[in-house]
Amino acid sequence: MSWQDLERFDFRDKTVTVVGLGIEGVDMARYLSRQGACVTISDSKPQSSLQQQVAAVQDLPVNLALGSDQSQPIEGAEVIFVSQGVPLDLPALAGARRRGIPLGSLMGLFLELCPGPMIGITGSSGKTTTTALVGRMFEADERPVFVGGNIGVAPLERLPEIRPYTWSVLEVSHTQLQLVQRSPHIAALLNLTPNHLDRFSWDEYRQLKANILRFQTANDIAVLNRDDPEVEKLAPLVKGKIQWFSTRPGIPGDAVFVQQRWAVRRVGRKIQPLFPLDSLRLRGAHNCANAVAAAAIACAAGVSPEAIACAVESFGGVPHRLELVGDANGVRFYNDSIATTPERTLAGIRSFNEPLVLLLGGRHKNLPLDELVAEASRRCRAVVLFGEAAGTIAGAFAKYPGGPLVRVETLQAAVDAATRAAMRGDVVLLSPACTSYDAYDNFERRGEHFRSLVQALMKEVQPSRR
Repeated sequence: MSWQDLERFDFRDKTVTVVGLGIEGVDMARYLSRQGACVTISDSKPQSSLQQQVAAVQDLPVNLALGSDQSQPIEGAEVIFVSQGVPLDLPALAGARRRGIPLGSLMGLFLELCPGPMIGITGSSGKTTTTALVGRMFEADERPVFVGGNIGVAPLERLPEIRPYTWSVLEVSHTQLQLVQRSPHIAALLNLTPNHLDRFSWDEYRQLKANILRFQTANDIAVLNRDDPEVEKLAPLVKGKIQWFSTRPGIPGDAVFVQQRWAVRRVGRKIQPLFPLDSLRLRGAHNCANAVAAAAIACAAGVSPEAIACAVESFGGVPHRLELVGDANGVRFYNDSIATTPERTLAGIRSFNEPLVLLLGGRHKNLPLDELVAEASRRCRAVVLFGEAAGTIAGAFAKYPGGPLVRVETLQAAVDAATRAAMRGDVVLLSPACTSYDAYDNFERRGEHFRSLVQALMKEVQPSRR
């Protein structure tokens, strides 16, 4: 039996264990307890490390099993819901699967329960920016929309507000695709490059991303990147219509692409202008690709060209993605904490013409560093390394001549070192190429800390107004 076999997804009086007390765990616990399930929340972290999350569920009739031994609450469950990021090969979960205990996930449950049409957006990079921009396009078209998923908005909590005519625009990560049995009506795959190789093989990672297409029907639409060879290889999986997008001119078929500095849509022989690239406020070629992808997704959903153009022109981006934090002594500080891979950091570097002081570090994901290190050696006035991966990255720089390489322990020390190295007119760029998990719960916390450090620096250098 799978959890989908439960009649009308009726969890009343079922013994359910939710594994992982993060954003997803809180959302699942709230939903399941309100459905009358007997919920236990299991997490290997101690309560002292989960105070905010525990406070979020303290009003619920749930049991907490926090700490190292998680086998008992998992073994006693009739149904298990696993938060994204929790390894499915944990011994207790592997044992549950062998015993036939059904495993589900928040994304899988939402895809089954959502009453309206859904858009799912995945890829190795650009998901959040593209998802947020698609949501803005729907709003500009005055169409009911819910934007959630991995973008940080709990979808199950919002289910009661979603009507059959409400579009749900969902950012979907690879781990959120592990336990799904349904695909969204419009499934977008932005790009596919090596990532998370510390946990998955390259083939496993590609297969997970492909799950967003796997369960579509002939009535569904896939929005695919014609510029990405790995994405193009997945076209045979598509059972419905393909809407291609590209930043190049002249790609064949129905598509959204770039022609003479305009994003345009071609259907049959008709070409319709959507927006001029010069109206995009976001830096970098990667954000141009994100905007074209968002336009292709919106077109597939029937959003008007006027709304697409209006949203692009007004969209200022989302936090932690080449976010301008401020200016201190003529040096501008940018927060690109989302950049947890060398490829994303390369895109960040290539978004600037100014001299750069680059902050790299965190926890390494066993991804190749050569291209990033070669580019940083050519482009950067200085590179500051911090955190757990500093030694590994320093070793990669050894064979490349370049500017000064400074190694420190913490992000605060990295900001201090970058401030000393930067000159007026320079950009200090936090684009770490690594995860945050050596020192922070997530990249948002790292970005928030960077922002606070820069804001404190700006106050120090602000001239007195007395």
